Amino acid sequence: MTDSLLTLIDRLTEEHRLSLEEYETLLRCRTEETARLLAQRAVAFRQRVYGTDVYVRGLIEFSSFCRNDCLYCGLRRGNAACQRYRLTPEEILDCTDEGYDLGFRTFVLQSGEDGFFTDAVLCPLVAAIKERHPDCAVTLSLGERSRESYQRLFDAGADRYLLRHETADPDHYARLHPPEMSWERRMRCLRDLREIGYQVGCGFMVGSPFQTEAHLARDLKFVEEFRPDMCGIGPFIPHKDTPFRDRPAGTLEMTCYLLSILRLIQPNLLLPATTALGTIHPTGREKGILSGANVVMPNLSPVAVRPKYSLYDNKICTGDESAQCRFCLETRMASIGYRVVTHRGDIIK
Repeated sequence: MTDSLLTLIDRLTEEHRLSLEEYETLLRCRTEETARLLAQRAVAFRQRVYGTDVYVRGLIEFSSFCRNDCLYCGLRRGNAACQRYRLTPEEILDCTDEGYDLGFRTFVLQSGEDGFFTDAVLCPLVAAIKERHPDCAVTLSLGERSRESYQRLFDAGADRYLLRHETADPDHYARLHPPEMSWERRMRCLRDLREIGYQVGCGFMVGSPFQTEAHLARDLKFVEEFRPDMCGIGPFIPHKDTPFRDRPAGTLEMTCYLLSILRLIQPNLLLPATTALGTIHPTGREKGILSGANVVMPNLSPVAVRPKYSLYDNKICTGDESAQCRFCLETRMASIGYRVVTHRGDIIK
C-alpha cells in the first residue's frame, strides 16, 4: 500500500469525507491489503456505536406486481414469465403477528409499484399494524409515490421508508431504466421523504451494467452529503428474464469494500448485510457484517409466495419458514461473535 493511499484512508477515518476524485482513487486502488485495513477500521467504528448488536428486520414481500419496467429486475412489467401475486391486508397482518411472536420489532413491507395498494388500502393497514404492535417500527419500501401519499402514510404511522436511488449518476440511471422513469423524480422522492420526517434509506447496486468506479464514487459522495439513516447496497445479480440476463454479477469483494467505506463515511449508518450477498456467497452476510454492516433482514413472507418475488436468480431462503430464517441468521451471527437483538433498532444519533 502506498503512503498516499494510506493517507487517504487516514483522512476518511478522521474526517468521514473525501472528494469525488479521492473516492474514485480509493476504488481503483482496491487490494486485499486496503480491504483488510478499511474493514478493520469500519468494524471499530461499528462496534463503538452499536457494539456487537445486529438489528433484525422482518421482511414481508407482499406483491410482485409492478408498473415499472426496470431493465435489471425480475418483477419488471415486461416479464411475462413472472408469477404475480398479492397478499391481502389480512395476510400481511398475519405475517406481522407471527413475526412479533418470533421477536421482530421492525417490519419491512416491500412490493413492486403495485397500483392496487393505494393510500386507501395501505393507510389502514399501517395503522392496524401500529395498533396491534405499538412497540414496533413499520418500514415501507414501495417505490416512488407522490409527496401527498408519503405524508398520508407517515401520518398513519409509518416510521421509515427505503428507496434505493440505484445510482447517483443521471446518465447511468437512464441506461438501467426505461425512458418514462426519471432520476430527478427519484431524487425528489428522497428529499420529500426526508422533509416529511421519515427515517430514510437509500442504496445502490454494486456491479450493475455499465457501472464504473466514477459512478460508484458519485454514489459514495451522494451518501456522504445526503446522510441517510439507512443505506442498502448489494451486488447486481442478473435475472434470466430481463435484458441484462447475460451481464456479469457484482462481486462479494467490491460490495464488502464499499460497506467498509460507507461505515467510515457515516459511523452510525444502519447498513444491511443483504440477502443478495448471501446469494452470491455461502457466508456473504457474515462477511458483510465483518466489513461493517449491522442489519439483517430475514423473510416473513408466506413460503408459498417467496419464489414468486424473484428480483434476481437463485435467491436464497425461499423455502424456509419464518422461524427457520430468524434462527438461522441468529446462529450465523453468533458464529462470528455478533448477536441478533430484537428491539426496534433505530439509528443511534
